[in-house]
Amino acid sequence: MPNQPAARHATVAVQVGTVKVGGDAPIVVQSMTNTDTADVAATVKQVAELARAGSELVRLTVNTAEAAAAIPRIREQLDKQACEVPLIGDFHFNGHKLLSDYPACAAALAKYRINPGNVGKGKKRDEQFARMIDIACENNKPVRIGVNWGSLDQSLLVRLMDENARRKEPRDTTAIMHAAMVASALQSARQAEELGLGHDRIILSCKMSGVQDLISVYQDLAAKCDYPLHLGLTEAGMGSKGIVASTAALAILLQQGIGDTIRISLTPEPDGDRCKEVIVAQEILQSLELRTFTPMVVACPGCGRTSSSFFQQLAQDIQDYLRQMMPEWRSRYPGVENMTVAVMGCVVNGPGESKHANIGISLPGAGEKPVAPVYVDGVKTVTLKGDQIAKEFQLIVETYINEKYS
Repeated sequence: MPNQPAARHATVAVQVGTVKVGGDAPIVVQSMTNTDTADVAATVKQVAELARAGSELVRLTVNTAEAAAAIPRIREQLDKQACEVPLIGDFHFNGHKLLSDYPACAAALAKYRINPGNVGKGKKRDEQFARMIDIACENNKPVRIGVNWGSLDQSLLVRLMDENARRKEPRDTTAIMHAAMVASALQSARQAEELGLGHDRIILSCKMSGVQDLISVYQDLAAKCDYPLHLGLTEAGMGSKGIVASTAALAILLQQGIGDTIRISLTPEPDGDRCKEVIVAQEILQSLELRTFTPMVVACPGCGRTSSSFFQQLAQDIQDYLRQMMPEWRSRYPGVENMTVAVMGCVVNGPGESKHANIGISLPGAGEKPVAPVYVDGVKTVTLKGDQIAKEFQLIVETYINEKYS
């Protein structure tokens, strides 16, 4: 038997609007807008784009009175577009006040994210945390208690550091930092339940920006609770660095059965597409065979045998086409996301890979005949040649999808 991911650790399921997180539910992909939430038009546009790309939950910054006032209008505009993606309010410092002063905001959101490290200090911390939990209970909303190492509760950290200093054999400071992260999440969850929030209304997260730190903290957290866990490497970075670091951390945890909803916190390139973080999250889950989102394109890397960049362009065009069509195909062609397409650049592995895929094409390499055999479900069906290979191959893909998945 091939190695399979471990059974999921979270036995509790939390309902977030129309989406279930935890329990036996599929691992949920989420993202976050980077628009000014008070700009209703821009935020609605980006939320709709993220949802179309496959984000099943979308988080919005709620940091000002204007942002809080905009939330009901954003929800209304999305509903008019038949975009039902649940919205999460991200609150820091003044969340208790905004949720109190803008009850329509509290009602329109599907979940609140509370950071226990910056709710307040001392007595105010408990009062302001309690106010947010009370509003969640009144509106029957779940809460993510999201600890972040950049804004960790300093009083808790100092207390644990002092206790550690009195040990005969003190632990290193990194271990204490990890313990403080986990303790903050669990203590806040316990406090929320004492205030009346249901056990099945709580999701936890402990975000770090170091791969080994994140793995260690989540392994400890998962061993100590049955709440659904939100995974994400915070401040992952830009481009390949952010993608690689996020994948390295999340793949290990997901393989161990840890994690019920994920977000890839990529810094966008200037004028870059925010939806890239959604695609990366989907590809991590699909590569681990935990979920399927879009047909997979298998393509060779190219070498001295490949005679041109034609196969590279064809692979890119087919992959872009499949992803672009998926929002429409999800309802029209159930199961199409499990399909594989192979685009190979020469005869070495071309026919073999093509036979393993649902549809495959082996393009001519250097010194090979200028023909491209096409295989459908392992059987050679046609040989393409000439200047219209790309168009003819796309038509074969479209015909196959229509015939097999209708």
